Amino acid sequence: MGRLIDGDWHADVSNEVWADLDHEETAFRNEVGTEVHPADPERYHLYVSWACPWAHGTLLTRALLGLDDAIGISVVDPHRQDDGWEFTPEKAGSTPDRLHGSDYLHEVYTGADPDYTGRVSVPVLWDREAETIVNEESDEIMRTLAANFGGGGGPGNGIDLYPEGRRDEVDDAIDDLYGPVNRGVYRAGFAETQADYEAAVADVFDALDHWEDVLSEQRFLLGDLTLADLRLFATLVRFDSVYYTHFKVNRRRVVDYPNLWGFTRDVYGLPGVAETVNLDHIKEHYYRSHTDINPTGFVPVGPDVDFEAAHDREELPGEVSGVAPKFA
Repeated sequence: MGRLIDGDWHADVSNEVWADLDHEETAFRNEVGTEVHPADPERYHLYVSWACPWAHGTLLTRALLGLDDAIGISVVDPHRQDDGWEFTPEKAGSTPDRLHGSDYLHEVYTGADPDYTGRVSVPVLWDREAETIVNEESDEIMRTLAANFGGGGGPGNGIDLYPEGRRDEVDDAIDDLYGPVNRGVYRAGFAETQADYEAAVADVFDALDHWEDVLSEQRFLLGDLTLADLRLFATLVRFDSVYYTHFKVNRRRVVDYPNLWGFTRDVYGLPGVAETVNLDHIKEHYYRSHTDINPTGFVPVGPDVDFEAAHDREELPGEVSGVAPKFA
């Protein structure tokens, strides 16, 4: 996986040698809306992978807030190799580093801190004026974008994904999803014992069963669309194509859950969301990068998942807050 140590890239050093990734503190933990990083969307840039569910959350936030024209993106190659995330603009869906012309994402990190020690990951929120990384924690990037650029007073389209009066509730839902669902599929996929694998799978499906029941009565997890829904969607949209087979989380598929599957199609159908879903990049990343799990590197041709299939989720209580009717 590789790691920067005192500004030098070490391809042969695993992050797991240094820290439990679930608990590692990252170096860049700042927010938009401060004196150093003012709330001007045009000064920010996102480094992302279409394949990564954590980066996907920030892309969904950017799209739904109507900030695609304001906040630019640079997209890495989905196949992460020994030198880490790489920029290969010749590959469909990938781009160059549109700010610095870097060959690898770790060069962006050392551009912010020449002596940086730590992991190199997507997403990264970069401040073009301050010439540094603002934040590299996906949940915090989603929150700071939604808090500063969402709602009626923001520069976006009026969607409020992080309503001020419900932020604790949204944060709690995100926390509830993280361990058993977002991280749970990885715990299953990279388990080192049968018992750990089975425990992780049980956690995933206990949580999915719970949210299936919740979504039977309302359109979104908390009624109206929030950041929590984007966190769940980023896992569900990958589930049947990757996690079900590659990580062996195969008790049921998402398409076997009437409400979770309807929810996935509902969110996918919101304007701008489909453009953030690149299944070619998603499948190439997992099936080619995780050689311990899939030594052949073969990328499966299926399944054929129809995210555009009709649904009737709009009939349930809940809405996309503060937006034009085309989003409803």
